[in-house]
Amino acid sequence: MPTKDLISVVITTYNRSDALAAVLQGLSLQDDRGFEVVIADDGSGPEHVQAAHAAALLSGLNTAHVWHPDVGFTASKVRNRGVSIASGDYIVLMDGDCVPEVDFIRRHRQLQEHQCFVNGSRVMLSPELTEAVVHRHTTIFGRGAVFWLGQRLRGHASKLTGLLRLPDMPMRKHKRFVWRGIRSCNMGVWRTDYEAVNGFDESFTGWGHEDADFVLRLHHAGLIRKNGFCATEVFHLWHKESSRTQESENAQRVRDRVGTGQVQATLGYKQSQGGAEMVVTRLR
Repeated sequence: MPTKDLISVVITTYNRSDALAAVLQGLSLQDDRGFEVVIADDGSGPEHVQAAHAAALLSGLNTAHVWHPDVGFTASKVRNRGVSIASGDYIVLMDGDCVPEVDFIRRHRQLQEHQCFVNGSRVMLSPELTEAVVHRHTTIFGRGAVFWLGQRLRGHASKLTGLLRLPDMPMRKHKRFVWRGIRSCNMGVWRTDYEAVNGFDESFTGWGHEDADFVLRLHHAGLIRKNGFCATEVFHLWHKESSRTQESENAQRVRDRVGTGQVQATLGYKQSQGGAEMVVTRLR
């Protein structure tokens, strides 16, 4: 039975424990403490797993780590496995290179609404600012307009919406399926709705558009997408692009499903429970 009012933050990661440490630091500073963390690890090597455990323990957060072997990009599968061990009745999905501001959990909670899910947004950081955050421990939490305007003018931040906070309002809602701006790196959904659509479709392999498919099926299930702009922004640490060899095929699969009304993932959450190769570590 999920714990009422507990938010489970499910963070996908793969061989980038230094970035994950920055994400966990941001979560440790949250002004809303009603959450747990699940690290969903898509097959990181032993040194990164060890570093992730150390960062989680240092953060003091209630954290679990779920790992499965590296067989390529299987973000859908590891997200489903992360949700399967989560305790909360509301799920916030994040990527392990997206650093939250200190009011991230509180703002996601404020935008919660039944029959809706929240699609947050991100501020892209440059390689230089990413290096400063990850390796020189430059703080980006609670920084004001002078800092972020300077970063924007120097090309180190893609936009200034991280400074703005707008309330919940009707204009946030999109009743039609809109592909633009879908971000599984920052998304909030009720656990019951996640389970109702059978989570992410694990038949999507390689980088790209498994999140659009998830959102499309939530739409088919009758849910309304709420835009989390100027409320739930995360700071996306720079990295080299992943291989996109599967992108066009995955995109076509989503387009083919648009008019079908399909709700359930072909191979999803219900089929992803357990497995001998799945390793779960409770860190606190």
